This record gives sequence, C-alpha cells and structure tokens, in this order.
Amino acid sequence: MPGPRTQRARQALLTRRRQAGQLVREAARLRAAPRPVAAFYARAWWTAVRTRDRFTLDSASRPSDVVNLLALAEGQVATVELGTGTAWTTIALALADDRRRVLSYDPVVRAERDRYLELVPPATRERIELYATPAEEATPPAGSVGFLFIDCAHYRKETADAFRAWEAAVAPAGVVAFHDYDHPVYPGVREAVEELGLAGEVAGGVFVWRKPAA
Repeated sequence: MPGPRTQRARQALLTRRRQAGQLVREAARLRAAPRPVAAFYARAWWTAVRTRDRFTLDSASRPSDVVNLLALAEGQVATVELGTGTAWTTIALALADDRRRVLSYDPVVRAERDRYLELVPPATRERIELYATPAEEATPPAGSVGFLFIDCAHYRKETADAFRAWEAAVAPAGVVAFHDYDHPVYPGVREAVEELGLAGEVAGGVFVWRKPAA
C-alpha cells in the first residue's frame, strides 16, 4: 500500500493535471473573444506565470467569463466596473470596443496592476479611468452608465450597497452584471440579489439585471 508521501505526490499530480485541463479549455474559449482581447489574455497569462503572480492567476476573470461579459456589454460605450483587481476585465472591456470608456473602482490598489496595463497601447489606457474609491461611496451622475459590472467585495451588504449607489446611474435599458452569483464561496452575491428583489437571468455564473426602458 502506498505511503502518505506517495499518496500526496499522486494527489498533487492529479491536481496539476486537472488544472492543466481547465487551462486548455479556457484557452480555447479565447477563440470567441475579439482578437485584441485574445492577444492581451495570452500575453497577460504569460506575464503572470513568468512573474509568479499567484494572486492574478487565481482571481482574474477567466476567458469564459470575459466572453460572456463582452457579449452583455456589446454596444455600450459608457462602462463601469466595481472591483478592479489587477485590471484584466477592465482592459478587456476597453479593448473590445475602441469607442468605449471604462471606469473602474477598487479601494485596494494592487501593485501588480500596472504590469498588465503596460501590455496595451497608450490609446487604450487613455480610455480607462481607475479610482481607489469604495464602490458604495461613489456619486455617479444619473443615467450615465450603459453597462455596470459588480465584482467587488462579494459580501451581501457591500454588494447590495454598491448596487444601490449605482442604480440611478444606470441608463434606461442598461445592463447590470453581478459576478460570481452561483459561486459556492461567495453566497453573499446571491443573497444581495435576493435582498434587492431583482428579477433577471443567470448567464455563465453571472446574474444579469436589465433596467427597464424609459
């Protein structure tokens, strides 16, 4: 019978194989992304691996998530993200439409963020505005946002407060996407949506609420 050390080694090998399989499947999803987004993700992944940026490798939005979000944001030029992290989703939103301006809020400024922003052209970076402000403390103009992506604290209160702070800013027929709605580690997102009483749809682990047209 294999000893504990052998069993641990086998388990580690199985984990690496499973992770490699997931990576291959996610990489295949890049074919559905706009070419600039796919190119950025390839460079960003390599940069994260080369610099041993474990935080980003664990937390950045996967290609399957990004493809879904870009479809929801299609045609929207005024876009806001709540929860910047290391800005992969921020950058993808900007790269997908050269008319789009992306505002992103996060009170925690990750030092790794700049290395990924440096991977895109200056013209793209000029359409990105980053704010070290909690989402729920922002005071956006009414009707100024076409697409709102909520990916901040993931706790019930903070998620609900973020939506309430931005609800009036969402233009009629605008879209709000709550990330990690079905994630077992983040039950607060679902709880917040239920507390808010929002009626919508679930697409790829994202809860989607569409503001009624005026």
